[in-house]
Amino acid sequence: MNRRTLPIFLLLLAGSFLLSFNACVNPDWEVEDTTMSVASCEGCHINYAHLQEVYTPDTGAPVGGCGGEAPHYEPYDRVYLGGEGYEAFKKSGHYKVGCTGCHNGKDGTEDKLLAHSGDFISHPSMFHQEKCASCHQGISDDFMTSIHNGTGQKRKVTIRSGLNGPEEFDLLPAHQIEGYNKNCATCHGTCGNCHIVRPPIAGGGLSHGHNFIKQPDMLTVCVACHVSRGGHAYLGVASGTQPDVHLKKAGYKCMDCHSGAELHGNGQPVAQRYAYTELPRCVDCHYTTVGSNIYHNTHWGDFNCQVCHSQEYNNCGSCHIHGDGARIPSYMDFKIAVNPLPSLYPQYEFTLVRRTLAAPDNWDVYGVSQYANFAAFPTYNYTTPHNILRWTDRTIAKGGKACSSGCHIYKEGDSLVNADLYLFKSDLLLWEFAATSGITVDDKLPGSWFNK
Repeated sequence: MNRRTLPIFLLLLAGSFLLSFNACVNPDWEVEDTTMSVASCEGCHINYAHLQEVYTPDTGAPVGGCGGEAPHYEPYDRVYLGGEGYEAFKKSGHYKVGCTGCHNGKDGTEDKLLAHSGDFISHPSMFHQEKCASCHQGISDDFMTSIHNGTGQKRKVTIRSGLNGPEEFDLLPAHQIEGYNKNCATCHGTCGNCHIVRPPIAGGGLSHGHNFIKQPDMLTVCVACHVSRGGHAYLGVASGTQPDVHLKKAGYKCMDCHSGAELHGNGQPVAQRYAYTELPRCVDCHYTTVGSNIYHNTHWGDFNCQVCHSQEYNNCGSCHIHGDGARIPSYMDFKIAVNPLPSLYPQYEFTLVRRTLAAPDNWDVYGVSQYANFAAFPTYNYTTPHNILRWTDRTIAKGGKACSSGCHIYKEGDSLVNADLYLFKSDLLLWEFAATSGITVDDKLPGSWFNK
């Protein structure tokens, strides 16, 4: 998402984000429990005035990314225990563990430096095998290989770097690992990023007074990270698009389709997210659609459902990580290509694809001038945009034309109608050619389409 579309998107999120921003002026905060001494972890963090006195100002630039700069919360707001969330937290089993049980450090002192000394951990779930697994062993073990833990992203980074996969991520140059942790890991994070705090790209800090939320909020958590692609499409942000029918008609939230079992992982390493056996499938709900009309009878299994039922979707590319950012600014597009995942979806000949952020010099700012093996993956990924409609430009035959008029290429005078829907070699930039030409549709489409 570029800076011009960001304000529009934030307006759509305003209702949700304002609930968080209003924490700064929440009337509950004015009625503080000052009976507990500030010479304790909890006593300090429930005393808003004291936090304002002892806080340390930010020294680094706020996190930024595909969705723009993160909203700003003052350091004392990010760590304040207050409101209904804190009251709920005090009644929970997590509260009984105690502050130092998760965060280490030293309790029983009003000296901030001493309280945060030694082995203090600001985000304990970064060490979830040590801090969470004693109660959540199964989830913690499974999460080690979760895509949300970054394994899919690390796979592409390492293989393009000339290594063999995410298990060799630690062999990358130190500066490249530093760049990954400062940028990519702000979304690919930990248990706490979904269940306790706002993700860094959403501003960071406690989101519900330290209460643990079992099902993350769709807008302030899921969309905060999946902002420029998933959220952008599902909410119908772009001009001329509509919200996904699953939101508009049924009010579905992310976790109505994407279960915890999928998001946490199952402990089995997968090459990338589409390899998950727990992924939802359209036919899980729409099991009666197979053979339900002439379109499905003709094309069921030829390509993924989104080829017909998606709207245009957001793209961008050629990212300089923590440098120039996306040098191909965001744009709306719709591209059908040769299936880039035939091992996972052998039934599909063609699928939708989306331009990725990949570029040979992604990591130049972090001392890696060029990937060693950039062409290992195409610069366009298999994609399933979350902007489904029953009736789209491809499912509506306009002006009495044939049902294929919205998707087949045909000649109209000297022009080729619908050619822009397909990914041709001529669409590629020079540096994309070696990596991506294998999934272009050149010589893969019926010759009759071009000669009629």
